Amino acid sequence: MKITITGRKCTPRESFKVRAEKKLAKIERFFGEEAEAKITATVEKSAKIVEITVAHGGMIFRAEERAEDLEDALDGCVDSLVRQIRKNKTRIEKRLRSGAFDADIDGEPVLEELDFNVVRTKKIPLNKPQDVDEAILQMNLLGHQFYVFLNAATSQINVVYRRKDGGYGLIEPDTM
Repeated sequence: MKITITGRKCTPRESFKVRAEKKLAKIERFFGEEAEAKITATVEKSAKIVEITVAHGGMIFRAEERAEDLEDALDGCVDSLVRQIRKNKTRIEKRLRSGAFDADIDGEPVLEELDFNVVRTKKIPLNKPQDVDEAILQMNLLGHQFYVFLNAATSQINVVYRRKDGGYGLIEPDTM
C-alpha cells in the first residue's frame, strides 16, 4: 500500500509515521499493495485531527477522528475504516472482485448490512437555476445538511453541504 502522510499546521513525528504504517497494515490485507492511502494530520487549538482516505479500484473509503493526541485519533480512524469495510464486506467484494476479504480482523464476528433500506424517495424541482449562495441560504432555511440545486453558472446539478468544521462544501459533476 502506498502511504502519503501530510501535516497541516504541524509536522508529524517519525514515530507517528511508523505507527500509521503499522496500523494501515490491517487495511492493506483487504486491498493489497496497489491501494493508496492518504493520511492528513491537523493540529487545532483544542484537538488533533487525523483523516485517512484509501483509494482502490475506483472506490474511496474515508474516516476522520478528533482526539487530544494524534496517535489516539489515528487509532480511531483506522478502527472506523475497518468497521466501514467489514459492514459492507459483501458489496465491496463484488466491486473489487477479490477474495482478499476472507480474513476477519481480530476474530470479531462480521455484521454485514445485506440491503440498503431506502425509506423515502423525494423528487426535487430543478426548474429555477440558483447560484451557490442562494442554495446555501435555502439549505439553511430548510434546516438540512445538504441541498441539491441547478447551478445558474454551469447549468449542471450541484450539491451544497454543511461540513463538520462549520464551513460549506460544493459538489460538482466531473465530466471527463
